[in-house]
Amino acid sequence: MPRVTLATIARTSGLSKFAVSRALSGKSGVSEETRRRVTAIAEELGYVRAAPQVPATTMIGLVFHDMDLVNSELQVLIQSGVQAEAQRLGYGVAVRWTHVADEIEEHVRQTAGAILVGPHERAALDRAYATGKPLVRSGWLMPLEQVDQVSGTDHEAGSAVADYLLALGHRSILYVHGMPGYRGRMERLYGLREVVERREDVTFTEVRFDADTRFTEALLALKAGGVNPTAFFCAHDGLAVTVISELLRLGYSIPQDASVIGFGDYSSAVQISPALTTVRVHGRQHGAACVRLIDDRLSSRVPAEIAVRVQIAGHIIERDSCGPAPG
Repeated sequence: MPRVTLATIARTSGLSKFAVSRALSGKSGVSEETRRRVTAIAEELGYVRAAPQVPATTMIGLVFHDMDLVNSELQVLIQSGVQAEAQRLGYGVAVRWTHVADEIEEHVRQTAGAILVGPHERAALDRAYATGKPLVRSGWLMPLEQVDQVSGTDHEAGSAVADYLLALGHRSILYVHGMPGYRGRMERLYGLREVVERREDVTFTEVRFDADTRFTEALLALKAGGVNPTAFFCAHDGLAVTVISELLRLGYSIPQDASVIGFGDYSSAVQISPALTTVRVHGRQHGAACVRLIDDRLSSRVPAEIAVRVQIAGHIIERDSCGPAPG
C-alpha cells in the first residue's frame, strides 16, 4: 500500500498542501470546519504524522559494542553520564547498541559527533573515522592513534592496590585475571607488578582461568607448589565475588585468613558478605567527559590536529573484605 502523505490528503480534500499542513499542525490560517474535515480524511486514509526530527547538528551519537557483556554495568553508568551532560549542554543523545560496521557508520553520519564505547573492530572504527565527524573513544587505542579518548587509570590503580596491600602487611599477593584478553586487566597487572617486583620480601603470582576451570582448582595447584597467598587482587568485581565464595567454601575466614580486593565498585560489591573492598570506576563522570570533548570539538576549542586523552582516576573503597595480613 502506498504511503499516505500530505499530498495524498490534499488531493482527496481538494485543498492545498499548505492548508492541509496547517490544519494538521494546529496552526492558524484555516477554519475550524476545514481543520475537522482534514483531520477526518487523514484518519480515514491512515495518515501517520512523522515525529518531529531533532537536527543532526544538535545530536550526539552513542554507540556501545553490543557483545561486550563483561562491562555491561559500566556501560549503563557511562550512558547515564552522557545523557545528563548532554542535556546540560543542550544536546540530544541517539543511542545504538551494535558491532556491525554499516550500522555504526550510518549512526555516526546522522549525528554532530559520536562516542564509541567498547572493543569495536578495526574495520568499523576506520569507517567511523572516515565520516569526518568528531569522535571520542572509550576503549583501548593503537599507540598514538589520532582520536580523542576518555579512559580510566588502570595501570595507576594496580600500583595503588599494591601499595594498599603492602601497607596491610601482605607479602604473598595473587593477581586473579579470570578469562584473559582484556587490555584493562593487563594494565592493572602491570601496575601491581611494577610495585611488588621492587620488593625482595614479596611473593607475587598471577592466575588465569576460564569457564572450564574453577578458581579453586587453580588455587589448590598453586598451594601444592608452595604458593600460599594472603591477598587476592581480582581484575573485576565479578571475579572477586567468585574468589570470596570459593575461599569461604574452602574454610577461609575473610579477612582474617585472606584479603580480597576487586575492581569497579559495581552492585555486586555490596551484595556479598563480607562486603567487597574495591577500586571505584567513575562511569558517570567518564560519560560526561566524553560529551565535553565532543562539545570542545564542535566549538573548535581544541586544535583539530591534536588528539586528546582524558583519564578519570578511580579510588579505593574500603569495606570488610580486606584486613591485616594473618600472623
